[in-house]
Amino acid sequence: MRRLLVPLTILLVLALAPAANASRTQSLTFEGPKDFLNADTRPGALDEAASLGVRALRVIVGWSSVAPGADQAERPAFEPTDPAAYNWGEYEPLLAAAKERGWEVLVTISGPVPKWATAARRDNVTRPSPAAFGAFVTAVGRKFGDQINTWAIWNEPNQPQFLRPQFARGGQAESPKIYRSLFQAAVRGLENAGQADDKVLIAETSPRGNASRIVPPLRFLRGMLCLDAKYKKRPKCGALDPDGYAHHAYTTRQGPYFVPPPPHSKDDVTIGVLSRLTKALDRAQAAGALKRRLPIYLTEFGIQSTPDRQSGVSLVKQVQFRAISERIAWNNPRVVAFSQYLLRDSDPTGKGEYGGFESGLRFADGRPKPSLQAFRLPLAVKRIGSRASIWGLVRPATGPTTATITYADRGSSRFKTLRNVTTDARGYFTVRSTWRKGRRWNITWQGFSGSPVESYTSR
Repeated sequence: MRRLLVPLTILLVLALAPAANASRTQSLTFEGPKDFLNADTRPGALDEAASLGVRALRVIVGWSSVAPGADQAERPAFEPTDPAAYNWGEYEPLLAAAKERGWEVLVTISGPVPKWATAARRDNVTRPSPAAFGAFVTAVGRKFGDQINTWAIWNEPNQPQFLRPQFARGGQAESPKIYRSLFQAAVRGLENAGQADDKVLIAETSPRGNASRIVPPLRFLRGMLCLDAKYKKRPKCGALDPDGYAHHAYTTRQGPYFVPPPPHSKDDVTIGVLSRLTKALDRAQAAGALKRRLPIYLTEFGIQSTPDRQSGVSLVKQVQFRAISERIAWNNPRVVAFSQYLLRDSDPTGKGEYGGFESGLRFADGRPKPSLQAFRLPLAVKRIGSRASIWGLVRPATGPTTATITYADRGSSRFKTLRNVTTDARGYFTVRSTWRKGRRWNITWQGFSGSPVESYTSR
């Protein structure tokens, strides 16, 4: 059912990168395990995602969640490459539902792992066996290979909750070496499953690190590719050949233009310093550590909001920051995919305690945030002298479509029509108009509108 027409008013002063070489093929993946991996909520959640313009999902298949005897130190007797040996649970109906809708799905094959597949067999994350992981990947490929053609290997391997140890004694980064072996084993596993022609993405790194617990993403990248701090490769270390680099470019409460402070954060990559990643990948290729110039997939992203007072921003800023971030990604020609993490917020861990993610378009109890409507029609305006560059997206569009831009100057509640705009085939448009201090902007499309946002001044 269509919502009542509500003005999407925008007063934005953005200093975004030039769009001359912007991505013309950027897609979006949506991840919502709380809703999509639940048989009761899945049908309605997928319908709502479709109404917002979603046509692709990201699904993390956790090894320990499907493997037999995952909490046992001794491996049960079973054939690890046989899909029938695993309990696929809700993954199977979710991927079948996506296939029925004609949606693309990115499957990230990841830990935690069975205890019996780790070196010491004491936990579910420390030194997983590459051989055992490769066998599991073969089983996943055989089970879902007719539905999936893009895979990613491991979720946030630079985080200790997913892979350990992160550092060895003496402070040397250890997780990149472990991950390299896991990635190579996964590639062989997919080949053994008959999926050699599929796309395989590498890394899935989180955005920030430190010197003792979390390996920063660019330091992780160098270690994974056998590069030193100056991007010089060890002679006996061969080049890797993934099809793309996956990264989670989350920012902080400070917004999309947050720059991790030097000197200790030079290897962090948030959305506002995404060029660090493109430069690092190019240097790695030039050093012979990568066989090709890699596209970037931003496979997990969201803006956390209240009620999380520690990490969340206001509901208005969530709308605003997300639109700006998506335009930053669109402006980078190397980025081929953006993402939204969560339809509904994570459930709170206790009274006033929020240990998960509050980046959803709805609150944990299902109440809509303003971002629910704004997700359908993101809009951002940047000032160029006396002109305004208006960027927007009609996400549900399946081809060129027409949207209406209106404006209201300071002190006026009356919105006037600026013009009708025709989008490209993916729903994007960029137009220019006169910029005036205090002017607000609005986009409407077929009775839908986004959510009002406050003004924003970029760095």
